[in-house]
Amino acid sequence: MHPARVVSDDDRGLLVWLAADSVIAVERALDGRGPRDMPFAEWSAVGHEPRLTTWRGPGLLRFFPVGAGHSVWFFRTAEGVFREYYVNLEEPAVRWDDGDVIGFDVIDQDLDIVGHSDGTWEWKDEDEFAERLALPEHYWVPDEAAVWAEGRSVIKKIEAHEFPFDGTWTDFQPDPSWTTITELPPGWDRPVVARH
Repeated sequence: MHPARVVSDDDRGLLVWLAADSVIAVERALDGRGPRDMPFAEWSAVGHEPRLTTWRGPGLLRFFPVGAGHSVWFFRTAEGVFREYYVNLEEPAVRWDDGDVIGFDVIDQDLDIVGHSDGTWEWKDEDEFAERLALPEHYWVPDEAAVWAEGRSVIKKIEAHEFPFDGTWTDFQPDPSWTTITELPPGWDRPVVARH
């Protein structure tokens, strides 16, 4: 759970801002370890629970293109200068509205891409993706080929400097009056809305 401020919401997609030091909830094993602290087979066999922590790192702009199987994270330096694009391959965001709390759910597909302003890029976490695919009875990705295809389509956009990899939002600065979220709203732990 990452509480964020909506920057824009239009026919291109949803753009949100996650401030540095915002409270977030992350899934942890009951002993406190995260999914990268153990083999996936072990992670699949232990109990999990959400744990509160804070967003470590500079503020983050995140863009969720309409209907896309990825989001684009605009990583910045501690001084707030754009550093690189981080493409998180994931199921398309599913919006929900419970009245007092609204949001969207995504299911991460683990494989990622790091993109640079000069149009270069590299895959990230291929080993993690492969490890998890080897355990289909526990892994939530139903179609490996679709994830790779989504990634390759994004790479073409990075190389061609197509939106949103064309410099749009790389100079974004949050409004100084925006406060850092220090408490999660009631209802934040609602069940995830999944597509499959």
